[in-house]
Amino acid sequence: MFEVYAFATPNSIKVLIALEELGLPYRLHGVNVRQGEQKAPEFLALNANAKVPVLIDPAAADGRLVLTESAAILVYLAETSGRLMPPHGEGRARMFEQLFFHASGLGPAFGQAGFFQRQAAEPQPLAIARFSAEANRTLGVLDGVLAERRYVAGDAFTVADIAHFGWLWRREFAGVSFENTPHVARWYDAMAARPAVQRAIERVNTLVPQA
Repeated sequence: MFEVYAFATPNSIKVLIALEELGLPYRLHGVNVRQGEQKAPEFLALNANAKVPVLIDPAAADGRLVLTESAAILVYLAETSGRLMPPHGEGRARMFEQLFFHASGLGPAFGQAGFFQRQAAEPQPLAIARFSAEANRTLGVLDGVLAERRYVAGDAFTVADIAHFGWLWRREFAGVSFENTPHVARWYDAMAARPAVQRAIERVNTLVPQA
């Protein structure tokens, strides 16, 4: 059984969605990043970068595998299961194209926009303007992609869709809406209606302490 260390974050939800889509059993361990638990020595032993999620596969082919970085985890789960990833050709290339676009563009822009709006110790107008504009720009790029495709990499649902969903699920943190991106809105509604996505959200939300 897989072990997953996570919290209700954009990157954590991706791993749970993939596991639910694939029907793979997993044990979920909460790491409350709001309370700094990701900096505890026992967690740093799993991920020196002090970030969730972390996936442990105790039955990996070469022995127990501890894997970090949500994109790497998604690719690992897809490759070992033979699902959620085109096996070759343009579909596979488009999947990686979107996965890398998310990891290098949309995800960081959303994260920085949210940080400077909500968590910076002092107001940073230039940073807020810069990253808010970038978050909306990258969302517009994705809207253009989805104007021509059912899913972000083509006609098939892949781990690239799961990757993008994570930050769009938490778009309010970044101060972003779908008002000007109707194709993203259509795609997001279809994603949110998937039973596996709903199960993943329900499970990850249980990690948030209730007041």
